[in-house]
Amino acid sequence: MLKFIFNKLLMLIPTFLGITLAAFLFVRLLPGDPVTILTGERGISAERKTELMAQLGLDQPLLLQYGYYLKNVLSGDFGQSIATHKPVIDEFFSRLPATLELAFAAILIAVLLGVPAGILAAIKRGRWPDHVVMGVALTGYSMPIFWWGLLLIMLFSTTLGWTPVSGRIDLIKYYFDADTNFMLIDAWRSGQAGAFGSVVHHLVLPALVLSTIPMAVIARQTRSAMLEVLGEDYIRTAYAKGLSPTRVIMVHALRNALITVVTIIGLQVGSLMAGAVLTETIFAWPGIGKWMIEAIARRDYPAVQGGLLFIAVAVMVVNLLVDVLYGWINPRVRDGK
Repeated sequence: MLKFIFNKLLMLIPTFLGITLAAFLFVRLLPGDPVTILTGERGISAERKTELMAQLGLDQPLLLQYGYYLKNVLSGDFGQSIATHKPVIDEFFSRLPATLELAFAAILIAVLLGVPAGILAAIKRGRWPDHVVMGVALTGYSMPIFWWGLLLIMLFSTTLGWTPVSGRIDLIKYYFDADTNFMLIDAWRSGQAGAFGSVVHHLVLPALVLSTIPMAVIARQTRSAMLEVLGEDYIRTAYAKGLSPTRVIMVHALRNALITVVTIIGLQVGSLMAGAVLTETIFAWPGIGKWMIEAIARRDYPAVQGGLLFIAVAVMVVNLLVDVLYGWINPRVRDGK
């Protein structure tokens, strides 16, 4: 098992280097530069612009810039934001709780709705519940997040008035110190009546939008895994012994099918982080995604590079944990069979 984990860690090294190069080149391929974007409204002389570009090290050849960037990253220095002059690592971690809170709520919704839907579709294979679940899953997977988010805002916020349009809490009614930056925890600890409910109220719609694609994937994978397990001999033996259908499905079939489903749930973290960029922008959610969009718009090279790198590393760590868990559950995987 240790050799399996060590090999997985070795494979992360070239992946990490590739991500640093991709993050470095991504912002530089965009039109414009940070000095022009940040001083565009005021306008500066060509001499002053040249001086500022030199101060930021942007007048150096790209290869040299990447060398300095990689050296600083490996020493733990992710630079300072060009726009705010604050360390990138501080800005990232100050916004991380908002994104984690949203992602956790989204994956919770996706699992609570996706797994039962997949089980129902497998049990009712070829009948109308199966067609409905698969049709909804395909629609959810195919639907653009920004369009889906705007549609729900128009329906539930603008027309029905059930949910807020944006933000994390009603700031006019409630105010408290953000000790942890996890709004659910801070609101609960504040002791203000209604504060926790206000946070949940603001969280529902963006979490539902973010959960759409993972929910569709989980439902389809649960259906496939359940169909495979339901065709096994031990399931037929369980039925032959006179066990109730509920016990056969929930105890014997689901437990084995969940091995695949758990792996899929772990891999959905990547899509959650990608989807959070659009979801947070649509709902003005003050997390990593919204921060990244603003940094890209300002051509804030250190912030964009740092944000992309942190997100990629988080996804790599989750995938590593999933691989290790899968290798621990299934010995044939770690033996390379």
